[in-house]
Amino acid sequence: MSMEIEGAGRWIFAAAAFVIAFGVRYALNLDLPIGFPYITFLPAVIITTFVAGLWPGIVTSIAGGLAAWYFFIAPYGSFALNANSALALGFYIFIVGIDLAIINIMSRALHRLAEERRRSAELAQSREFMFSELQHRVSNNLQVVASLMQMQKRRISDAEAMKIVDEAIRRLQLVSKIQRALHNPHGQRIPLKDFLNEMVPDVIEAAGGSHSISHRVVTDESTKDVVLSSTQSVPVGLIAAELVANSIEHGFEGRENGHIQIEVKKSDTDMVALCIADDGHGIPDGFELSQSDSLGMQIARAFAMQLGGELIMKRENGTRAVLTFPQADPDDLSEQEPHALTEA
Repeated sequence: MSMEIEGAGRWIFAAAAFVIAFGVRYALNLDLPIGFPYITFLPAVIITTFVAGLWPGIVTSIAGGLAAWYFFIAPYGSFALNANSALALGFYIFIVGIDLAIINIMSRALHRLAEERRRSAELAQSREFMFSELQHRVSNNLQVVASLMQMQKRRISDAEAMKIVDEAIRRLQLVSKIQRALHNPHGQRIPLKDFLNEMVPDVIEAAGGSHSISHRVVTDESTKDVVLSSTQSVPVGLIAAELVANSIEHGFEGRENGHIQIEVKKSDTDMVALCIADDGHGIPDGFELSQSDSLGMQIARAFAMQLGGELIMKRENGTRAVLTFPQADPDDLSEQEPHALTEA
């Protein structure tokens, strides 16, 4: 970033630099050996050109050259020119000219760099605004669709059809909530534990089990910092929602209460395992997930494959479902702090 000052301050700085350089040179006149008339003026020219600009630097160099020629080059007190004074003056002009050229080139480069940074910042700000607006509009549109479906549901009398519409509404609302959490382009990473803690109660409530179903999210030291990238959050959220809803609908059917345990584990190969277990009736003997005709299970299995992972379900003191998927690629994660899933 350029340090150059502007306005009248440029010339005040140049004058002050010259006065200081002259005063120091005058004070050291008797202590310096012959042949160093410009020793204090060269730094003044360099600093003035860098801080105040090219023209103040040129004026300082001229003033310094004339002052040194008159006061510190024999014969003193005159502008007489002999071989020695001509050599010293020529050397000074050469060095000052090189310094002014180099510093001017550097200053121009710094100005161009600052301008490019300003433009990049403006483009980044515009991109962030457009991204945020896009995510917000997508979320709002999903909410509108869910509301329209909620209104249309009132005209449905068939219980099975109403159940299908309720499931569709729940999925839309979940995706909308995740979308809102990702509306900040710097916050496209969500801690998995926070994600589950905030999502699961909503799913339980939507499934009608908020007063009778308890749940717990368990992580350990190796998984408490596991985060989801923006490309993983929606698939993982929908899979977890389907598994929790399945436990409430089928695992606890005919029961007044139940418990769902959600565990997050990580393997040595950087695979994340999301385990959702209930203490319900358990899946039927011979159940095959790949053969299930449940739309929710088909959705969960398809999203597991999209994640590059695997979903298995087995009977184990109820039903235990395990979703295994790769940990998010660091390149997909924002450098900013992760954001929890919250309502906008």
